[in-house]
Amino acid sequence: MKDLKALFEWKKFDGIVVARLTKASVKTVYVPGEIYSPFPYYGTTATMERCTPWFNTPGYLENEKKAQVEVNYSTAKPEGELVWTGTTENVEVGSVKKAIKDLVKAVTEELEGQKIIEPKPK
Repeated sequence: MKDLKALFEWKKFDGIVVARLTKASVKTVYVPGEIYSPFPYYGTTATMERCTPWFNTPGYLENEKKAQVEVNYSTAKPEGELVWTGTTENVEVGSVKKAIKDLVKAVTEELEGQKIIEPKPK
């Protein structure tokens, strides 16, 4: 804890955001195939059914990864004062980097919107 306090003083941080994974799940879902025709359709529905070949693409199984994250923002005061806390909904996690980037953006916008931190100059 002393190292963290020293880092706050050295870098002159106003606060710290800590996020922790509170729930993770992986669910396998079936994605149905699609029906298509490689040829353009001309005519009536009856003509289409008799003359146009239709094909099915196969369905497949896909893993849905979801995560729930708790985020806390504390000030850099000597003992650290919890100022804000929030929990995400279950978020689809395809890429960990993208999920973290999206989380940082959402938390930053929320903290700026509640006037807890000042907006970053543009």
